[in-house]
Amino acid sequence: MPPIPRILIVEDDEIISNLITTLLEKKGYTVVGKISSGEQAVIKAAELEPDLILMDIHLAGAMDGVTAARYIFQLFHYPIVFLTALCDDGLLERAKHAQPLGYILKPFTDKDLSSNVELALYNHTIRKKYLPAYPVGEPGNIMALPEVIIIMDTRGRIIFCNPYTPRFLDLPETEILMHHWRDTLMLINEMTGKQLADPVPVVVRQMLVVTHDLNTAVVTRSDKTKHVSAVIRPVKDDQNELIAVFMHIKEKTSDPVKMAARKP
Repeated sequence: MPPIPRILIVEDDEIISNLITTLLEKKGYTVVGKISSGEQAVIKAAELEPDLILMDIHLAGAMDGVTAARYIFQLFHYPIVFLTALCDDGLLERAKHAQPLGYILKPFTDKDLSSNVELALYNHTIRKKYLPAYPVGEPGNIMALPEVIIIMDTRGRIIFCNPYTPRFLDLPETEILMHHWRDTLMLINEMTGKQLADPVPVVVRQMLVVTHDLNTAVVTRSDKTKHVSAVIRPVKDDQNELIAVFMHIKEKTSDPVKMAARKP
């Protein structure tokens, strides 16, 4: 017997969200979560690994549904079906980058919902055979990694972090997501004590990988200093266009720090 499809709902209208949940569960689907914001949807998608995401286009908050859907599909390859009451030409053009597998117009019927969901699940089983490799790594591995993983938009705002990041930075997730990365941590040169230049503009303009290894530390907002190595690199979508900036920070144990200090 095939596994029961798991569906994530991203909808900021609680009444509609509950209605969708009821209709889906009557059809035998499992609703793994109900999220009301785009910024939370990106993280929850990687955490919950749904078979399908129903995404409202118009969401309150810092990230709308189209932007969230594009990040979710391009970074993690989870399929999207959009929910919308209004969809003009400009919105449709933006939505194409998320490569949705359907649009459900509000108000919708039980049949509208079930047919779109069924077709999207079927079409994704075919499409995923041809999807490229994950541009930032397999979602499950990222979420379990005991190292800092941050994904930023091209302006340096954090749109994703793995569960280890808030613990490392000693900050709640709400003070990380959609904040500029330099508002959450500082990269410094340990020899001089000076803050390192923001690597994001270099990565975005020149599409370069920036690496900081020797004599590098993170200073948290609680003034804790941690010896680290850091890699910041561009992330491209399936059309080879820049979509995000990836930052990987790895804390060094005392022995590697001592070894690095002895190098000429």
